[in-house]
Amino acid sequence: MLRLTKKKKETPVPAEKQLAVVLPLHSPNRSLDFLIELIDKIRPDKAKDIEQAELRFKAVLYQITHERTPLFSLRKALLTQFLKTNIVVALTENGIVSSRGFVQELMGKLKHKILPPLQTPDNFLYVINKIFYKKKDHFWVEGIDKKLWIQFFEMLGIQINLTEPKLIRQLQQSLQLLSYRITTLGLEKEMTHRYENFVDAIYPFLEQNRLVNEYLHLCETGGNEEMQLMLLEDITEALHNCNQSIQWISDQRNVYGTSLSQAYIITRLKQQIDRMFIIVDVLDSNNEFNTERFTDYFTTVVRNEKRKNSIKEFISENTGYLAYQIAEHGGRTGEKFITTTKKEFWMMFVSACGGGIIISFIGIVKNLLGKMAMPPFWSGILYSTNYSLGFILIQDTGSTLATKQPAYTANNVASSLDVQKAGGEPDLRNLAITVAKVSRTQLASFAGNLLIVFPLTYCLAWLYFESTGVKIAEGAAAQKLLTDQQPFHSLAWLYACFTGFFLFASGLVAGYVENYVVYGKITERLGNSSSFKNTFSEKRRYKILHYVQNNLGALIGNISLGFFLGMAGFFGKTFGLPFDIRHITISAANTAIGFFGLDHLVTTKELVYTIIGVFGIGFINFAVSFGLAFIVAVKSRGIHLKDYPEFLGILGRYIKKYPKDFFQAPTNRRVEQLR
Repeated sequence: MLRLTKKKKETPVPAEKQLAVVLPLHSPNRSLDFLIELIDKIRPDKAKDIEQAELRFKAVLYQITHERTPLFSLRKALLTQFLKTNIVVALTENGIVSSRGFVQELMGKLKHKILPPLQTPDNFLYVINKIFYKKKDHFWVEGIDKKLWIQFFEMLGIQINLTEPKLIRQLQQSLQLLSYRITTLGLEKEMTHRYENFVDAIYPFLEQNRLVNEYLHLCETGGNEEMQLMLLEDITEALHNCNQSIQWISDQRNVYGTSLSQAYIITRLKQQIDRMFIIVDVLDSNNEFNTERFTDYFTTVVRNEKRKNSIKEFISENTGYLAYQIAEHGGRTGEKFITTTKKEFWMMFVSACGGGIIISFIGIVKNLLGKMAMPPFWSGILYSTNYSLGFILIQDTGSTLATKQPAYTANNVASSLDVQKAGGEPDLRNLAITVAKVSRTQLASFAGNLLIVFPLTYCLAWLYFESTGVKIAEGAAAQKLLTDQQPFHSLAWLYACFTGFFLFASGLVAGYVENYVVYGKITERLGNSSSFKNTFSEKRRYKILHYVQNNLGALIGNISLGFFLGMAGFFGKTFGLPFDIRHITISAANTAIGFFGLDHLVTTKELVYTIIGVFGIGFINFAVSFGLAFIVAVKSRGIHLKDYPEFLGILGRYIKKYPKDFFQAPTNRRVEQLR
């Protein structure tokens, strides 16, 4: 009842131990038990032991290749389960994002965590859960080499004979249901509003539905098989056109931004179209069945059934839908934080020196504010205002703050995996070159900041003392400024982790706002506002609109970072928690103020220890901020880093061959070679 495909695979050569696997003989009344026992022969002792799973799978493949009885029994068992269960839900729901809202879906998963939904034996997903009954089965199912699964399904001849009316009806019902859902989503405003001609936007989605209904009508009226096959080919072409429309809309995100709703719809559409391809593949009854696509579907079904009530998985997926709009627009800003030539490298250094000047004043003002007797909340507000104004000034003067770079540059590093292509594969060498660029640029900005902050803050503290006769900090207060930066005498490095998160979060805020300005057409709407027109002159309106278009995201990001840092201490004191911030440049300024306040009576050992603490704070600030931003950027592109284990080897060889590239910009000749 199942047909072998024409393509033949090489028979695996088993080890001696593999021959010991014995498959149970099939009985007509125990097809499900047979399948359970078969998977038990493959399942490894530990879910993540992929090597053992592959070894056992090869043994099973060897036996069913050389013994016709187990192969026949396996085919019959599978067909029995297909015929006695309803596969519509598995085809139209499993592995496809829910149409319900985020909160409704989250609450449903929470309820099902406590009391799982009931699945009846006539549901094919019931069969899946019975066969793969262990909680972590999806690890080894996904981990096994895809080629082995493809070989397994091709050996079975998974393309089903179309003489089974019940099965064909279910496939046709699934096809029709998915077709209507795709049409409905294709008509959503999020999918059509970028087209000048509304008909161009909806045509592919309406056309595939028309063809599906024509095909189903032909099947019901007993139309000739040749015409049915022609319609299935037309449906396939229409689905490809739908994918092209979706891709065009996705490409517009670079110019017009995106929304969570649009990302959600696009993801759901792609999943439903892929599912329709599988169904059409089965219905067209030719020998060109796409076993690889079916294998992807199979592993998706198993994973989804094992993880369907996972709160972590659900939140992670939805973060992925939102990630693009945050990361992509943040990445545009990140381009200016990556240097290629020596000229750009030194320009970054000079820019960072400018940032160091402003940070020195921020540090002085912050410590002066700390001398004022105020409730913690109002102290936090003043600290936040000081930080925010300083960060805005750094932005508007074109200066650089080293710790703000990682949240932006991480996206550019991730984009190296999917923007630069070589033969359809990610250009891992280009990624290594980008890492070198980020490394030396970050070094230039840190050096520029710190080389100015230490001496200038010291000079400012001295000038304050000379003009007022009072030190900004002295005695125990000055000693505390040093101790607070020392890793084993305080929680400085833990607080540096919190700061890294805040730096990352401010980058998210900036990216989100930049996207919203573009997607929501904020400048156009503001420019057309009658009150705005009546309040400002044309020249002033132009300047305001230009600033909003190009700087609103950075402005909000700076304000949010200022308040994240300024209010951290307030929350720590209010709730009695070890919660505060340590930012490398602020810590450097505090160290200079404390050193002056103690009249230089600090041992060399303690001073070195404090400086090591400051540099450790900087490294943690960078590592946490960059790491979190990189995860978001990778998620936004659907990249799986485990697919590129060879990257570390490429990076290692690049470091060995060009170590200076990670610390200084190469010559113009070397730049041309790298390009």
